[in-house]
Amino acid sequence: MLLQCSVLSAAPISVRHMEGTTHGFLVLRNEQGKELAEGELTQVVKGRRLISDLIFHFKDGSVDDETTVYSQRGVFRLLSDHHVQKGPSFPHPMDVSIDASTGQVTVISSDNGKKKTETDHLDFPPDLANGLVQTLLKNISPDTPETKVAYLATTPKPRLVTLSIKPQEKVTFRVAGRRHRATRYDIKIEIGGIAGVIAPIVGKQPKDIYISVIGGKAPTFVRMEGELYEGGPVWTVELSSPVWPKTQSSKPKGK
Repeated sequence: MLLQCSVLSAAPISVRHMEGTTHGFLVLRNEQGKELAEGELTQVVKGRRLISDLIFHFKDGSVDDETTVYSQRGVFRLLSDHHVQKGPSFPHPMDVSIDASTGQVTVISSDNGKKKTETDHLDFPPDLANGLVQTLLKNISPDTPETKVAYLATTPKPRLVTLSIKPQEKVTFRVAGRRHRATRYDIKIEIGGIAGVIAPIVGKQPKDIYISVIGGKAPTFVRMEGELYEGGPVWTVELSSPVWPKTQSSKPKGK
C-alpha cells in the first residue's frame, strides 16, 4: 500500500467515541489459517495525548511495532507515528518516524544489508491517518458512503496518498456460540496522476484492505485482511483471547 500518488486534503474525522486506556490481544494468520504472530495493543492517556502501541511478535523472530501519539479534542489529530518492521517476514526492513507538528519524516531502510537514511519535510494535511485507521473506522458512521483521508506512504520515498474508505456488506461472526454482526469496510489506496494510470498496467496497483468493525455503543475492531507491506502476502488479524492451562485436581492421590 506504499506507492506515490497525489492526495486531496480533507477534514479530520470527528470524535464520536473517545479512546481510553486499553490492553487487548490479537492473532495474525496467513491465508491458510496458520498462526504466524501474536499481537498486543496497549493505549494510555497522558494529559491531552493518547499513546497507542501495536506490536506483533512473529514466530520466526520478526517484529512489527507501531507507536502512535494523537489528540482527540473534537477531531482526531495525529501528532507522531513510529513504525518498525524487521526480521525474516519483512524482505525490506523499515524504520519510519513521522513528526506531524514539524512535518519531518525519517525513513531508515535496509537493502542487501546496507542501511539508508532519508529525511524529508512535508506539509501534512490535518487528516493524516498513519496509525489511526482502525480508530477512525470506529468513528465513521456506516451510513457514510465514502470517507477519504490522507496517508503517508514511504516506498520508494515519503509520499502522501489517499485512502478511500467505503462500507460494504455486514459480516457475521460468533463468540461462545452467540451471533454478532459487523460492518466490513473496503479501504482502497488511490494512486493519482501518471502513476495511477500506469500502476494497474504494470501490476503494481495495491490490493484493497478490509477491516471489520462491530458497531453499537462501543464500536470495536474485530478483523483485518490485507498486506502489511507493499507486495506482501495477504494476512488476517483478529481479536484473540487468553488460553488457560487445564486446572489440575487438588484432591490428594489415593483418596
